Amino acid sequence: MTHALMPLGILTMVAVMEHIDANLPKAAATLGARGGQTFWRIYFPLSLPGVAAAGLLVFISAVGFFIIPALLGGRRETMITQVIIEQVQDLMNWAFAGSISLLLLATALVVFYLYDRALGMSTLASGTPRLERRGGRENPIARLGAWVGSWLTAILGWLCDRAAELAERLAPSRPDRPGRRWGRGVLVIASVLILAFLAVPAFFMVPVSFTTGGFIDWPPQGFSLKWYRAYLESPQWMAATMRSLGVGVVSATLAMLIGVPAAFALARRDFAGKTGALALILSPLVIPRMIIAVALFYLYARIGLVGTSLGLVLGHAVLAIPFVVVTVMAVLRNYDERLDQAAWSLGANRTRTLYHVTFPLIRGGLVAAFLFAFVTSFDELTIALFVTGGLTTTLPKQMWDDALLKVSPTLAAVSTVLIVFVAVTISLAERLRRGAARA
Repeated sequence: MTHALMPLGILTMVAVMEHIDANLPKAAATLGARGGQTFWRIYFPLSLPGVAAAGLLVFISAVGFFIIPALLGGRRETMITQVIIEQVQDLMNWAFAGSISLLLLATALVVFYLYDRALGMSTLASGTPRLERRGGRENPIARLGAWVGSWLTAILGWLCDRAAELAERLAPSRPDRPGRRWGRGVLVIASVLILAFLAVPAFFMVPVSFTTGGFIDWPPQGFSLKWYRAYLESPQWMAATMRSLGVGVVSATLAMLIGVPAAFALARRDFAGKTGALALILSPLVIPRMIIAVALFYLYARIGLVGTSLGLVLGHAVLAIPFVVVTVMAVLRNYDERLDQAAWSLGANRTRTLYHVTFPLIRGGLVAAFLFAFVTSFDELTIALFVTGGLTTTLPKQMWDDALLKVSPTLAAVSTVLIVFVAVTISLAERLRRGAARA
């Protein structure tokens, strides 16, 4: 679970750390602060909102996790989401599953509420933290968080100072020689180890997909492309792939139609209930997907959408909208609105300005938002398990069924194709997003 959820934490922290003024650590260095002191006393306190946001999202995602516990855990490692799936799919005890889901939802909302009171919803959308005041007094939860953060920073700074003094005694610096930049080497080594931790398990499937054997084993036997051929020639696998592609495109389009106007309203307008609107839009990020899947299953069972592509599209769009809103808001935060004002001064109305000035300048960010939404839908399994009804199998669900029933090397071949496809899509989306932000 740590391996699966670490990228979510890293990306959340990076979104906040990118907004830290790079001149502040430089200013600390000019006043005599060492590298460790600069980090713990300057950079670390400013990055705490990102660390808190990452902790929140990872915790909520871990509470609602079930894929890895179901595959790698045993009867003594059963998690709450596995109990929900068992009650719905095996025992048909919908009432008990709904009760468990409600308790899980309550837990998530309590954590979410405390986070919002301490730092504010905007930090989840790469914004800056806020300290609310009620009746002229500082928000007590925010004050408690600031107090804990200041004490933690002070303790870590003191430890850093003592470590620097010890290092100076053991290896005194010499003015006639340049200082050793060993800190950069440690950072490079740590980065390589983290990247290896994230990448190596995924690429384990690549050589296995070329095996000549009939089972997934290590080391692979020989070299053959027969499992890729089996994937391409299988009507079941290809139908699931095409369905995932189609649902992903339609879901991403629907998410763009809803998410882009919402992002513009949240980024450019101040209105009553803005915090509540942002919380509602970002709620699929902080509510465990299992709860969303169970709720959709109950709703679809009443209106006849279980086992339909429309039900899949609507469910995937719900999960994709927050990614569209966050991406577009990040692009708009760096957009120069004076360009729109110049167009208005030359006689263009708001609609013409939007289509002829704003959209062309943020085109890269819009494409990146679409690709993120598409990948979110294409890679989604939880909702597919509940709302497909076994009639409209998607590619992730087909892979799940194969992992539980057969575990053939065809699964390794499909996983390799999926790794390449998702990696290329996300790389393209990130490049477009950064290009739009620079523009």
